[in-house]
Amino acid sequence: MHDWRLINSGFQTGAMNMALDETLLHAVANGTSSPVLRFYRWRPATVTLGYAQSVTTDIDLEVCRRAGLDVIRRSTGGRAVLHDHEVTYSIIAPSVSGLFGNSVLDSYRVISEILQKALQQLGLPAKLVPGKPRGGQLNATKAVCFSAPSQYELVIDDRKVAGSAQKRHGPAFLQHGSIPLEMDLELLGKVLKTDVNTETAGSLDKVGWLNMWTRLPLSIAEVEACIAVEFSKAMGSTLSSSVLTDDETGEAEKLCHAKYANPDWNMMR
Repeated sequence: MHDWRLINSGFQTGAMNMALDETLLHAVANGTSSPVLRFYRWRPATVTLGYAQSVTTDIDLEVCRRAGLDVIRRSTGGRAVLHDHEVTYSIIAPSVSGLFGNSVLDSYRVISEILQKALQQLGLPAKLVPGKPRGGQLNATKAVCFSAPSQYELVIDDRKVAGSAQKRHGPAFLQHGSIPLEMDLELLGKVLKTDVNTETAGSLDKVGWLNMWTRLPLSIAEVEACIAVEFSKAMGSTLSSSVLTDDETGEAEKLCHAKYANPDWNMMR
């Protein structure tokens, strides 16, 4: 079994974070990198849109501007996510290794089970919601990733506490996800054009964050460390602390400039 790279790339812009994920996906697919577990953070706080979402109908760009939020389009699907005080992970691995099952749904399940064990080790009663098709959401919350669980995602007291999205490239896949420790629900509602004080808020009352259930606040580093331990156990592999190579950094910077920091990409819908 190959060792995995554990990369903690710290604070980056939203555009650079997405560029790094895509660069590492290509590296694993091309065989120039072993599998990767990466943790990263956001500066400034960022709203990421799913690949197919509409900028004009799904978020309020003026609210984002006034709040100092970046707005970036992901290469993965799903709905909008407000990234701030959270654990953000990405897993980049061969899709043919057998470690993650034989399908996209299998890989969601395997990764969610690892995250569930990590949260339980931290004393959080996380439950796994079995895969089911998306849909049936109220129009008022159709844009928010955390408004409803699906595809083997994690909930505590029926509130969703992790959102994930996946992309496949050749023989490799990328899954990245968000686990909020804190959430500004009022700001989230404004970003998504949803008034949290009215009945139209719909499923926003199903949004959760970890420190809702803790006596003492968890830190991002504490949650990252627990996930890394459980991930290493599940994979039966050593996680070797790693940094981005010069080639990876250079490729990501090019991709960031050409794609993720480019308004033609971010505002294309």
